[in-house]
Parts: sequence; C-alpha cells; structure tokens
Amino acid sequence: MILQAAGVILAALLAAFAILVRDERLRAFAVLGALALVPVLLVAHVWSTPQFEPFRDRPVLFALAAVLGGAAVLGAALWLERRPAWFPVAVAAAIPFRIPIESGGETASLLVPLYVVIGAGALAFVLPHLRRSFAEGRALAFVLPHLRRRFAEGGEEEEQEPKGKRSTERTRPALLEQLLAAAVVLYAVQATYSPDFDHALEQEVFFYVPFALLFVLLTRVRWTTYLATRCLAVLIGLGVLFAGIGFVEYATRHVLLSSNAVDANSYQSYFRVSSLFFDPNIYGRFLAVVVVLVCAVVLWSRERGRILAGAAVLFVALGGMVLSLSQSSLAALLAGLVVLAALRWGAGRTAVVVGPLAVAAVLVVLALPGASGVDFGSERSIDKTSSGRVDLVNGGLELFGDRPVWGYGSGSFEEEFRDQRKATRQRASSASHTIPVTVAAEQGVIGLLVYLGLLAAVFARLLHDAFTSMRRAAIGAALATLVLHTLVYAAFLEDPLTWALLGIGAAMAWQLQPSPRERALARAERRAARAARLPGPEPEGATALTAEPA
Repeated sequence: MILQAAGVILAALLAAFAILVRDERLRAFAVLGALALVPVLLVAHVWSTPQFEPFRDRPVLFALAAVLGGAAVLGAALWLERRPAWFPVAVAAAIPFRIPIESGGETASLLVPLYVVIGAGALAFVLPHLRRSFAEGRALAFVLPHLRRRFAEGGEEEEQEPKGKRSTERTRPALLEQLLAAAVVLYAVQATYSPDFDHALEQEVFFYVPFALLFVLLTRVRWTTYLATRCLAVLIGLGVLFAGIGFVEYATRHVLLSSNAVDANSYQSYFRVSSLFFDPNIYGRFLAVVVVLVCAVVLWSRERGRILAGAAVLFVALGGMVLSLSQSSLAALLAGLVVLAALRWGAGRTAVVVGPLAVAAVLVVLALPGASGVDFGSERSIDKTSSGRVDLVNGGLELFGDRPVWGYGSGSFEEEFRDQRKATRQRASSASHTIPVTVAAEQGVIGLLVYLGLLAAVFARLLHDAFTSMRRAAIGAALATLVLHTLVYAAFLEDPLTWALLGIGAAMAWQLQPSPRERALARAERRAARAARLPGPEPEGATALTAEPA
C-alpha cells in the first residue's frame, strides 16, 4: 500500500504541475508522466482482484489487449495532432458515455470513450515536444537542464507568439488553477489515511488525474464561435437522442441500462427513465446542462429560425427531464436559468421577477403541505421525500463533528457511514448527496476550505463580465447548474462535465483579455499620453471585451 499511496501522490503532483507550470515543454512532460503512471497504478490495484482474473491468467491476451489499445490511442493522437480542432468536438461526443465492462462476475461502468479521447489528446500535445527533444539530441534528459535554466532565469523567458495569433496561455496560474491543483493533490494526500484507500485510489486514477489533464488540454484550445457551435451541435444531438430513448423507455415501461431506475420502478407507483445513463439523476443533469446552453443561444439570438429551432430542442429536452423525475436536476435547471437571466437582463431585474415567485412558492408549500407531499414538521417525511438525504446529511455532519480538522480521509464516507449507522441505507451511502457534507466528512476543514475557495474562484473567473459574451454567459450558467446539482446530489470534481466547462470557461475568459505584448504596448501608450498631457487610451482589455462576438 505504501508504494500505491506514493504512486497516487506522484500522479496527482504531475497533474497539478501540468495545471500550474508556464513552460509548454515542461507541461508536456508532466502530462506524459501522469498519462503513463495512471494505467500502471490501475493495473497494480486490480491485479489480484477477481475482476482482473481473465487477463491475469492469460498474459498473452493481456499483452495483446494492451498493444491494441495503445496502438488505437496512438493512431488517434497522430490524427488529432494534424487536426487539433477536432479534440474538443470528440470530448463533447464522448463525455456522457459509460461502457459497462463485465469481468469476474462484476460489472463496472467506465468512461472508456472519454479516456481514449483524453489519452489521444494528451499524446497529440506531447508528441511534438518529444520529437523536438530527440531532434536536439537530449531526449527526455532535456527536462532537468531546461527546468534548471528556467528557474535560474526567474521564469522570465517568454515563447514568441506566432505573428497575428494570440496565445491562449496565462502569464502565470491564477487562483482557479492553483485551487484546482490543490484539490487534486489534497485528495491524494488524504487518501493515505483513509479506511477505504482502494476507493480513494479509484477516484484519483479514474477521475481527478485524467480530468485534470482534460482541463489542461481544453484551456489550450482557441475557442472561436465556429468551434463552440460545433461542440454545442454535438451536445444538442446527443440530448435529443437521449431524450428520444427516454420516451421509448417510458412508452414500453422498460429501462435499458439503469439498475437504479429499475429498483426505483419496482417499489414505486411512478416510472423513471434513464435513457443510456446508469442513473436517472445523471441523465437529468446532462439534459439540464443542454437546456441551459440552448436557452443562452435563444436569449441572445435575433434570428427567427434559430429561435424556433432552439425552442424545438428545449421542448424535447425538457420532456426527457420530466420523465426522469429527477428533482435535483429540475432544481439545478431553475438555478442555471436564473443565472442566465441575470447575465442577460441584469441581476436587479431578475431579482424583481424571481424573488416574489420564489417567496410565493415557499408560502404555497408551507401552507399546503398535502399538495407537495411533504410534512415539514416531520423529519421522517422529509427524509422519505428526499430519498434518504436527511439521514445521509445527518450522518455526514456527525462524521465531520468527530474529526473536524482533517476528516476520515478521501473516499471514506461510505465505509464510515455504514459503521456509524449500522449499514442503514447501504445502497445510498456512497455519498451524502450533498457535496459540501461529503467533503467535510472525508477531508475536514482543510478540504472544505479548498472546496469553498474553488467555488469562489470558479464563479469569479467565469461570471466576471460574462454578460458581454453569449458564449461566456452560457458556460457560466451551465456550470452554476452543475454546482447546484452537486449540492443536492453528488459528483463535483468526479464529473467530467465540471472539468470540461471549467477548461472552456477559463480559456474563453483568458482569450478576452489582452496578451502580455498588448498590455506592454498599452502601458507605453499611457506613459506617452501622460508625458504629452493628452487623454490616455481606453482601459486594458476594453476593446477585446467589446469586440467579442455574441
């Protein structure tokens, strides 16, 4: 376990270094290191398990599968290296799909298509730097002398920007990147004392590290209107497809994949659909994000045909959400729409409309508890209506009270909750269904401060001046939808959509700011203007912000 813990921490450090480092070549080698280490950790973790027995007992089969998989990823990487604009489109197409893999009598649902895309995109980023290092005759040994030279020069060396092209890289990592890197490393460090280290390792190698690489790759993309439109078109197509499958499930009263929905439909009078997802709530979450993105297009558009097409998509997607019966998804959608309205028409106007409606809704629920099916005077009634969330939250808060500073360790909620509650609600106890409570119980005040700081940095970056651009407003509102969903369900940094929206939003926010060269020119112009006692130029970034296409 000591070697595994050291490997997890090293992988997290490499991912964090890739997020934070300024130099592109050092970043490439950090990405390569994390990309190589993750499968090694995973194979070492599952080597002695029954799930890996078919490969362990057939080494030739295992070697053949590894070679074929590596060749497929390398081939995709060579293709993406020549066509880098297809990487974000491939991410959008792969991000919702989980593939059920059965082995050793157990089935695991993995984001295999997305992992292939991330691996191919990472290799496409790394290969040019590897070729350059080999061409210089130093191969991988180039890293250490290059790193020493960068530190000796104080990191002031800047790569020359191609003429007529703005760099998408920040001069130095901002608070958002720093807190993301801290979250990845902290989760790995706190896994070392977790009673469920295996679960923490799986979280790190399946989610945190690969999604951190996804964030790095997406921040390097130049997000033009054309590229953003292509990605949105892919998400809309998937949303309509998933909703159509949901309609078929509802008509036939047969769920294709979700065991959670099957269990719920067996014991309830209503019928929940989940389409090609393994959880109706995750299905509803995906559709909620698509609805918010399409609503942004409709609100900012002046073309009648685009508005009508958007309305048709919204009709289909909202129908799919209703049939999922996901209360958390509907609540998250409302929050996202409120944020979108505030960015479109202003926070004051939105509050004037939304505030009275929210107060009226609360009063109706309190005055007519029978209509909502909730007796607010009974904790048991609330717990039943919320699918056991009250019991889970109370248990999580008790765990936090026992170890308030450092928590029980990453990934420990399920095991500690079962010990505390004597195996109550075993099927639902893998998370508190309230991310802050899960973080507090597992990581204590230390992790909670990083989580809250990360949320503040996320919205400061994504919502600042987002009203100036339809694309930025759409990304900010979609991320607000996801965050609200995590407050009443689960999976914040474990969801690839979170990292994807963060990467896209961070890149768009940076691309609207002036480059270092433009800032230097603006400073020189202001000095010259003051010397000549003439009015100074416009504030830095004003032209870039106002020139952003809607």
